[in-house]
Amino acid sequence: MSIARSLKDADGVDLAFYKDLHPPLSDFKSDILDGLSRPQKSISPKYLYDRAGSALFDEITRQPEYYPTRTELALLDTLGAQLTALAGPGAVVIEPGAGSSIKVRKLIDALDHPACYVGMDISGEHVKAACASLSADYPRLPVGAVCHDFTAPLEMAALDLPPGKRIIFFPGSTIGNFDLSDALGVLKNFHSWLRPGDALFIGADLRKDASILEAAYDDAARITAAFNYNLVRRINRELDGSLNLDRLTYKAHWNPYRSRVEMFLVATQDQCFTVAGKTFTLRESETIHTENSHKFTPGTFIDLAARAGFISKQVWVHEKTPYSLHWLECCEKT
Repeated sequence: MSIARSLKDADGVDLAFYKDLHPPLSDFKSDILDGLSRPQKSISPKYLYDRAGSALFDEITRQPEYYPTRTELALLDTLGAQLTALAGPGAVVIEPGAGSSIKVRKLIDALDHPACYVGMDISGEHVKAACASLSADYPRLPVGAVCHDFTAPLEMAALDLPPGKRIIFFPGSTIGNFDLSDALGVLKNFHSWLRPGDALFIGADLRKDASILEAAYDDAARITAAFNYNLVRRINRELDGSLNLDRLTYKAHWNPYRSRVEMFLVATQDQCFTVAGKTFTLRESETIHTENSHKFTPGTFIDLAARAGFISKQVWVHEKTPYSLHWLECCEKT
């Protein structure tokens, strides 16, 4: 099939299609209360990314200590001809968690007459805006948007895609933010979207010196700290919370045994606080776990992908700053 460009919709968004698959909304209140009630207090990192948090994260990526974004972009700049050959003509690019589109533009520019781009995000307004921006710059490329939680199953027939090779693009080492069992689940879910010979093009950050890793996630300008403090302000604002920021600090710690950077809010003094009418106690030096970033070796990531049904076809590693991009292809399904 071919996807013809649609007229602008009522919101002025010019897309080939928009599909709202009605992903279930997270329950912010119940998730926060549950996380704060655990012996190791924790908050899902997805709640870091409200409007203010997303702007702070964009600022984090520009800090000198934060190497992943610039390293991945530099690596992508070297791969044009190889990506053209691996993808072939008429590829269909699918990007879960579509965002600013800086990285996917490098992929699209490398491809031979791509047939379609599909951006996906749990926020319908966000993904429509991101895809509309891309569409404006690639007027000959059909661009579609899908409102969907990429960790959930998806019936690909519902998208009515062109027949070309499907390429799921998942940059940024976002896979490292999941616990390894959940990361395996995400990879298996991506595998279910693909046909034999289709590909997953994915970024995976690699192990390196602890001082480099800890600096990347606790920059000197304290932007990552502000990113975490914004979560506290959100809880206080939206859930009538009374967490005292003056009695909290932020810390990132490299855990070599679990091969991940762990991020915490740390109590500098005892405090009792309420959230949505429920009372909690936080003792001095007690922590609230906010996020992880797992680091791999090329081999450990390939092994993880193989458990999800992928075959490694190509691995690229940045020469100076260990970071990897993987071209994985879908095995025959059993």
